[in-house]
Formats: sequence, structure tokens, C-alpha cells
Amino acid sequence: MINFPLASSTWDEEEINAIHEITKSGFFTMGKKVEEYENNFADFFGSKYAVMTNSGSSANLIMVAALLMSNKNNIKRGDEIIVPALSWSTTYFPLQQYGLKLVFVDIDKHTLNFDLHKLNNAISNKTKAILAVNLLGNPNDFNIINKLIGDQKIIILEDNCQSMGAQYEEKYSGTFGLMGTFSTFYSHHISTIEGGCVLTNDEEIYHILLVLRAHGWTRDLPKFNQITGVKDDEGFNESFKFILPGYNVRPTEISGAIGNVQIKKLSKFISSRRENAKFFHKTFKNHPYIQIQEEIGRSSWYGFSIIIKDNTDVNRNDIIKNLTKNGVETRPISSGNFLKHDVIKYFDYRIDGGIETAEYIDRNGFFIGNHHYDVKQKITEISQLLQ
Repeated sequence: MINFPLASSTWDEEEINAIHEITKSGFFTMGKKVEEYENNFADFFGSKYAVMTNSGSSANLIMVAALLMSNKNNIKRGDEIIVPALSWSTTYFPLQQYGLKLVFVDIDKHTLNFDLHKLNNAISNKTKAILAVNLLGNPNDFNIINKLIGDQKIIILEDNCQSMGAQYEEKYSGTFGLMGTFSTFYSHHISTIEGGCVLTNDEEIYHILLVLRAHGWTRDLPKFNQITGVKDDEGFNESFKFILPGYNVRPTEISGAIGNVQIKKLSKFISSRRENAKFFHKTFKNHPYIQIQEEIGRSSWYGFSIIIKDNTDVNRNDIIKNLTKNGVETRPISSGNFLKHDVIKYFDYRIDGGIETAEYIDRNGFFIGNHHYDVKQKITEISQLLQ
């Protein structure tokens, strides 16, 4: 048995001690540790503002809500936003919930991100935003995307939940657009049990995110802010003052405390993942029937995609059964072709240019895990199963 899980714990005694400190304090809801984590997170990625949430899915939710509630962006229900045809479900759900029209564009078979030729063809005078998904740790080619946009007023958003620590031309993914989202779920690059974050450099957006995260109230806004102007000095008057239709997607103080420990380890974790990826690439680059993901910039290698090449007689189900029998966990590549899911009936959408590649990946692709420690021997053993 190889026994190769999709994910493993990144914690040691430091995270446990951080939890104990919070439990001893008796204060568990969002507070100073969350604020400290937000500052550390923003500093690490070179962003002005970070807003922590209880999940990456919640980060996507308030990102989309903030987009429509901003006074600057002039985006409203019914406007078109371009999305890749392959991503996780909660990339798309907030867009549907806020009444946006999704324009699905196919992905590139090699990078698993946008097919840039089809993206170019999909951009029109109706396009208000592009949501770029950095898949399995791989950043998009933002130079080309920006060239395709040119001088058009099209907003870039990023779902970076699978790609914490990825870089494109020395800049971290998740910081190329108006907002970028991150996840710190157990299986991701760092873990705060459950958790997410939104990064932005826009002060108005930041203030909107603060309000949306907690009930739609003004309590968490600074005295001078870009939504209400100036807060009342009388705290009682601001304690239950609601200005936006918000949520309660706040993280706990425990998650913030864990995050402060984890973010210090992220660089080391990413370095180990990249060393594993070099070996994985060397092992599988000339494989007779398997194609692997082509790196853009510097991937943070969330996991390793395995795609059966065209014109082979290899059956994916047989491969997965063999791997499972030997203790190797596998999963579909995110949602696969999202348009095949029954939930699509609730969406206002159109497809631009066909989605043949997303469908091919859906039928012929899967991924296995990567980890923050050396797994080269496991990769060798898996390759022997796939000879």
C-alpha cells in the first residue's frame, strides 16, 4: 500500500499552543488575533487590506457583493462577467445569487486556466468583469489578460483559493485584480481549520467588505470611512446601525490565532511543494498516456493533475480503481465541466466558443495530492502503478 492522502495536517505544537492561549483568554469571537492575522496576511502578499472570513466560499460571496455595492464600479444585476468553465462551485454561486450573467469560456488543456484565445473572442462591450480562477496552484497569465482588456473598463477579480503563494512575474496571485480570494481550509496551503480571506488595495471596497462580513453594520468601520463618511462618536448610536445587506461570515479568534502561526510557515511550505512538483514533472513529463499541468509563472502546486492523453486506450476508471486499491486518494479536477451539473438550471448564462476542453478534462482528468513535506518516494511509487 502506498497510502498517499489528498491532504495532511500542517500543524505542530505551535498551533495547538495558540488555541490554548485563546481558550485560556475566554474570548473566542473575532477580535485582536483576527486583526493581527489580517495585517500579517496583507503584509505577506503586498496588499493594503485583508478581510478574514470563515471560509474561502464566504470570501467569494462578499467579494461579489462588494463589487455590486461599490459606488465606483457601476456593475448591476444582469451585467456580464466572464468565468472559466472549470472551477469550484462557490466560484460561481455568488455570481448567480447577485443576478449576474455568466459567460462561460473554455480552459486551456495544458495550463487548466483560461483558453486565452477564446477569452479574447469572448470579451465584448457587454463585459463588465473577468473572474480569473488560478487552478491547482497555477496563476493565470495576467500580462496577456490585461493586453486583451486594453483600455476597456473591465474589472479583474481572482478566485485564488487553490493557489496561495503562487507568483506571476514576482507578484503574488490574488493581487492582480480589484479583489482576490483565498482559502485556509484543512486541505489548502495553510489551514485555520476553516477560513478565507479577501485582499484588495481599494479603500472603499475594503470598507464595504468590513460591513458585509458582519451583519451589514457600521461597527467595524473606522471613524472616517468611504461609506458613511464620519461615524458618530457616541458608540451606542453605532452599535446596531445597519447600512448594507450583509452576512455573518466572521472567523473566530481561534482561527486568527492559528493563522498567525501558519502564515509564518507558508514560504517553507510552498518551497517544499515546489520541490515535489519538480520531481513530479521530471517523472511524468514523457509519460506515454498521461499529460500533466503546464506551469505559468511559479505555481504553488496545490495538487498534481493527471489527464489521459488523446488517442490512447487507457480508461480513467481503471486507473482510479488501481490507485484507490493502493491507498492513493483521487478527486475530480474541481467541479469538472461546471455546466454539466444540475444546479446550472438556476443560472443566467451563455457559452462563448464551446467548452470542449473542459468536457475533455471532466471525462479524462483527476488529481492527486501534494504536501508541505517531501513526497518524492510516494511519487515514484505512484508512477510505477501507472506504467
